[in-house]
Amino acid sequence: MFDKDKWQEIFATISKNKLRTFLTAFSVAWGIFILIVLLGAGKGLSNGAHKEFIHDAVNSLNIEGGQTVIPFNGIKPGRSIQLTNEDFDLVKNNIAHLEHSSAVFERGGSQILVYNNQHATFTVRAVMPDHNYLENATTIEGRFLNMFDIKDFRKVCTIGVPVKKALFKGEDPLGKFISVAGIPYKVIGVFTDPGNGDNERIYIPLTTAQRSMNGKNYIENIWSSLDDFALYNSDSIVKQVRTILAAHHNFSPVDVNAIRIENWSEEYKRIMNMLKGINIFIWIIGIFTLIAGIVGVSNIMMIIVKERTKEIGIRKAIGASPISIVMLIVQEAIFITAIAGYTGLVLGVGLIQLFNDSNTDFFQHPSVDFNVAISATMLIIISGALAGLFPALKASRVQPVEALRDE
Repeated sequence: MFDKDKWQEIFATISKNKLRTFLTAFSVAWGIFILIVLLGAGKGLSNGAHKEFIHDAVNSLNIEGGQTVIPFNGIKPGRSIQLTNEDFDLVKNNIAHLEHSSAVFERGGSQILVYNNQHATFTVRAVMPDHNYLENATTIEGRFLNMFDIKDFRKVCTIGVPVKKALFKGEDPLGKFISVAGIPYKVIGVFTDPGNGDNERIYIPLTTAQRSMNGKNYIENIWSSLDDFALYNSDSIVKQVRTILAAHHNFSPVDVNAIRIENWSEEYKRIMNMLKGINIFIWIIGIFTLIAGIVGVSNIMMIIVKERTKEIGIRKAIGASPISIVMLIVQEAIFITAIAGYTGLVLGVGLIQLFNDSNTDFFQHPSVDFNVAISATMLIIISGALAGLFPALKASRVQPVEALRDE
């Protein structure tokens, strides 16, 4: 039940002790503010790392040819290893736990594309049908490349959204022909890709590009995703790949420069573990900041009770019950800490929202879990109330005569 007299007394006490009240409130608000900002920053770093990896398949290997640095079977070092279609078939057919695999041929890179009188420069990449899974690309019109396109050397292509906008100007591109280096390719699909710059491409069949660009059977890299089992045993998969390709190209299996293999699943796990460590560190700092706020509240509440010992004695002398005295002090503590905690929460969330407007590649959409924020605020309010409760209980047990003599 609302007690108007009690609240008037609380506000009167607060107004008479402005500095004490401010210090109490500041310690609470600062603790909540720092915790919210730190948690939001940690989430922003985590989101940024996830965004960097989500562009492509996280659990994947990227295999590229290199140059030998170790002599082997009488062959001197310095020999270049060129990957071929046979290497792609060896990896795909002999390595277990691979989900999707693609080979890439990109001779020339960016090229001028022509449709009617429209010209634009985009990356032309020759790939296999699984490539859209590895890129996390989504076909929004038509279809992606398939194995019939590969086997029949079809002159077809699937294009990114920016390519469609640049060349077709609102016209339906499906079934139309784009000229690439003087060769017409029929548009069979349009895709969108979350990666930076990955939409600025067209994909054509690998075999078609090798034939039209005199690429023989050469490929630049092999890209394969791993299933859940291999994700936790990716190092052994890397060793198997290196062993098979070493036997095929006659180089030492321990020569890591002959074939360069990027194990993106290990890199992903390394980054995620680092971020977990950062989040743990943030929680430690945040908790200690809260503890500092609680200690500050406790010290100030002890001073409050000490200052009001005579008042407590007078109240008891005129018939006030110990519980009414205790509740008055605790209610004041709860009121101050609640207002201060909410203020710190609002300021912390407000600062995080400002960060939201300045995202970078490695810092994306900082936020804090609402339940965590409320729980932290409630914790410090309860702690502040308890900090005032125990000194108040001790003071309420003092006899009126002794309390009145207190200096």
